[in-house]
Amino acid sequence: MDHNILSQWKKSCIKIGTPTTILTAITAFIPIIWLCETYDCWPGVALVLKAYGLIMLAFGAFCIVEPVSYYAALGISGTYLGFTVGNIANMRLPCANLALEATESEPGSIQGEIVSTISICGSIITNLLFTTLAAFTGATVVAILPEFIVSALTKYAGTAIFGATFASYIMKQPKTAVFALFVPLVLSLTIEPPVWLLIIIAVFGSLILSLVSYQKAANKAD
Repeated sequence: MDHNILSQWKKSCIKIGTPTTILTAITAFIPIIWLCETYDCWPGVALVLKAYGLIMLAFGAFCIVEPVSYYAALGISGTYLGFTVGNIANMRLPCANLALEATESEPGSIQGEIVSTISICGSIITNLLFTTLAAFTGATVVAILPEFIVSALTKYAGTAIFGATFASYIMKQPKTAVFALFVPLVLSLTIEPPVWLLIIIAVFGSLILSLVSYQKAANKAD
């Protein structure tokens, strides 16, 4: 019964999420087209392709790594939501992860899908409200804060969020966490591969190690 509901859930998410995400990507070009048309500053094709190539070299790996690595916590609907509104790693992912833990929901189950979706929707609404508030009062608040607090918020807030999320996973799968942390560190200190390759090794290496550990535990249970 749950499998049928989950299957229908995924079909509905794909039916709604795919055109919505594509439409979001297309509408992102509207301001650029307006500026180019208004000020007659259309870039040449060679310049566009060059810029696109540089961006793909820097961020192309994330097109594969992020959907794969985030899917377990976000679920299918959360993945569509996350890539539509952004701030996945520093807001959507921690919210979904904490919601799954608080409700003791299994990632990949229909309950997990619903819980992660609700948590992400809540984070989007909260983010929108506080972003709007910050747009009007942010400069005033920052101006009265001590310099060390402003520096900490701008430099270390993201790192603190990633650290807290990583720490929560260490408790669940310490072997995988050790691999994800120390193998890229050792590689970066020795052979110094490009950053995108380190990310791929850490993400897919962790996935393979988790799969092997899961299969071993399942075989012992049998």
